[in-house]
Amino acid sequence: MARGPGLALQSQPLLSLLLLAAVASHAAAEANCTCPTNKMTICSRDGPGGRCQCRALGSGFEVNCSTLTSKCLLLKARMTAPKHGRSLVRPSEHALVDNDGLYDPDCDHEGRFKARQCNQTSVCWCVNSVGVRRTDKGDLSLRCDDLVRTHHILIELRHRPASRAFDHADLDAQLRRLFHERYQLPPRFVAAVHYEQPTIQIELQQNMSQKAPGDVDIADAAYYFERDAKGESLFPGRDGLDLNVRGEPLLVERTLIYYLDEKPPQFSMKRLTSGLIAVIVVIVLALVAGVAVLVISNRRKSGKYKKVEIKELGELRQGPSL
Repeated sequence: MARGPGLALQSQPLLSLLLLAAVASHAAAEANCTCPTNKMTICSRDGPGGRCQCRALGSGFEVNCSTLTSKCLLLKARMTAPKHGRSLVRPSEHALVDNDGLYDPDCDHEGRFKARQCNQTSVCWCVNSVGVRRTDKGDLSLRCDDLVRTHHILIELRHRPASRAFDHADLDAQLRRLFHERYQLPPRFVAAVHYEQPTIQIELQQNMSQKAPGDVDIADAAYYFERDAKGESLFPGRDGLDLNVRGEPLLVERTLIYYLDEKPPQFSMKRLTSGLIAVIVVIVLALVAGVAVLVISNRRKSGKYKKVEIKELGELRQGPSL
């Protein structure tokens, strides 16, 4: 009985420590309200029951942080992101198909690109499911009947000089694992990995009939990969690709992405560059000049023959009759 009060006094500091630990744990949980798959979000515990809820910058759309965010919402977030520090709006000078660069897209209620984009102006164009322009630009009367799906994406990389060429099988395995684990893309959608030093090609294929509910779209996976390869990762705490193949880091110095749609693009002659048009004009003028020279030359030869014939006929008439 004499030791009872002493034990009670000794237990008070322990209870205080436990309470402090619980409070600290709760505070850490509150502070850990972030989106692990998209750092361009604003997160807070204003969801039902204090649930962490994250919304994309620019659009305010609630995003599912257990999977990748759609490219349309990511582009919209990049348009409104602060411009200090490392720039996230610098378009690649090597982009072949996304020639229009960054624009503020219109997204539908599911976060996908709308078929017609106008970039808050009266100039409009039609895009595919990746948001890349597939028609000439027009005015507000332009019609885009449906959103054409991109079903085949070819990612072409050029890596920096390495001490030795990568083993194709090891490189193939690491890239497939990367797309599966980091970008949550089912392995069946990575069609092939080609390698011829220093060029790497990754083929992604996904028809609409193959895409099950909840599957990541190849367009979103390719965009996340592109940002990683360019050192502009969308994942919090990452800067770049951070991929090693048998201890050798894969350092990318160039990225090109080609998109293949289910329907061919609808570009007219307006899409030709001024340089190509100039070449065509020069060729046409050369052909016209060549034809003109031939016509003039033939006429001169024809005129000479006629003069000779007339002269000979005159001499015959002036000769003595027998």
